[in-house]
Amino acid sequence: MPVSATEHPPVAAESRDAGAGGPRPPLVSVILPCLNEEAGVAGCVEAATAALTAMKVDGEVVVVDNGSTDRSASLAAAAGARVVAEPRPGYGAAYLRGFQEARGRVLVLCDADGSYDLADLPRFVGPLLAGRADFVIGNRLGGTMVPGSMPWSHRFVGNPILSGLLRLLFGARVADSHCGLRALTADACRRLTLSTTGMELASEMVVAALREGLRIDEVAITYLPRKGESKLHPMRDAWRHVRFMLVLAPSHLFQLPGVALMVVGAALCLLLAAGPRVVFGRRLDVHPLLFGAFAVILGYSLVLFDLFAKTFAWGAGLIRPRRGLVRLLRAFTLERGLALGALLLIAGLAGEAEIVFSWIAGGYGELAAVRGVVLGATGMVLGLQTIAASFLVSLLLIPRREGPRWR
Repeated sequence: MPVSATEHPPVAAESRDAGAGGPRPPLVSVILPCLNEEAGVAGCVEAATAALTAMKVDGEVVVVDNGSTDRSASLAAAAGARVVAEPRPGYGAAYLRGFQEARGRVLVLCDADGSYDLADLPRFVGPLLAGRADFVIGNRLGGTMVPGSMPWSHRFVGNPILSGLLRLLFGARVADSHCGLRALTADACRRLTLSTTGMELASEMVVAALREGLRIDEVAITYLPRKGESKLHPMRDAWRHVRFMLVLAPSHLFQLPGVALMVVGAALCLLLAAGPRVVFGRRLDVHPLLFGAFAVILGYSLVLFDLFAKTFAWGAGLIRPRRGLVRLLRAFTLERGLALGALLLIAGLAGEAEIVFSWIAGGYGELAAVRGVVLGATGMVLGLQTIAASFLVSLLLIPRREGPRWR
C-alpha cells in the first residue's frame, strides 16, 4: 500500500557494528550522481545531511562525480559529502559506482539537481527499516508538480508512455517508473545485479525488482524545477529505455507476432495444399498459398528468435526463466532438435524429388507444380532452421565461467 503524501513513518535510530572496537558504518547512504551540477549539488548534500540528522540516524552522503568540468566536486566535498570519481560516462555508471562505495544498509538514490525535496527522506527510508518494503520509488505524477519542473511533453507523453510500456510488458504496478528519487536496501541492491550504464538503469531497477519478487512501495512526492542545465536527451534516452524493455520482453517482440503468423500461414497452407478453394465466393489458388508459406517461415523465425533471446538472457542472468522455458530447453536437446529438423528437411526433399521424377517420367514436358514446390521448399527451410537453431541453443546453454545464475 503506497504511503500517503502526508504520512511520515517513524525511523528507528539504529546502525550496525562493523566489529569489536571498530567504527560503526552508517545506516543510510544517500547517493547523488553528479555531472556539472554546481548549481544544485551542495544544496542537495546539505538537505540530505539535514534530513539524516532530523531522523537521528547515522548516515553518509556519497557524491559520484561523473567527469564534471565545473566546481561540482569541490562544492560537494565542502558541503560534507564523500566524493568519489567514476570515469565511465553515464547515469547508470555513476550509480553502479555509488553502490560499490556506499556503506549503508539502506541506499537512497537522488538526482543532484535540486529537483527533489530531500525532506521526504523519512518516507522512503521508513518502510525499508520497518520491513514493509524492499524498494521504494517516488511518484511525481501523483504528487505535487511545481510549475516549471517538468515539460508538458515529459509529463503527458514521455513518462506515461514509458511507464505504461513497463506495466504492459512486465506487469509493473508503478505509475512513475523513471522517478529519480528512490530507495532500497543494500541486500536488495545486491540481488538486482544491475549492469546498464545509461539512463535505462531506471527501468532496469524496476524490471530486476519484479524479477526478484521485491516488495515495491510508491510514494507521492513534490517535484521542483531543477537547478542548472539539464543533461537529458529526450528522444535518445527514451529510445534507450524502450530498447532495453523490448530486449528483456522478447515474447511481445517476437513470440506473439511469430505465433500469429504461423497460425495464419499454416491455415492457408492446409486449405490450399490439395488444390484451389472457393472461399466467400472468391477462388484462392497458389498466390495465397505462397503468402501462407512465407508467413509460416517468417513466424517460425520470430519464434526461434524469442527462444534465442530468452536462452541468452537466462544464461547471462538477466531473467529468471519460467517453468515452461526450462521444460522446453530440457526436452529440446540437440539430438532431438536435429532429428526433428532432419524429418522436416527429408519430407521437403521428398516432395521436391517426387516432382522432379514425375517431370522426368513425363518426358521433360511443361513443369507446372508450383503448389508442390512451395510446400516442399517450406518443409526444407523449416528443417534447416530447426537444425541451425538446435546448434545455437546448445551453444547458448554451454555453462560460462560463472554458469547460469538460475537453474
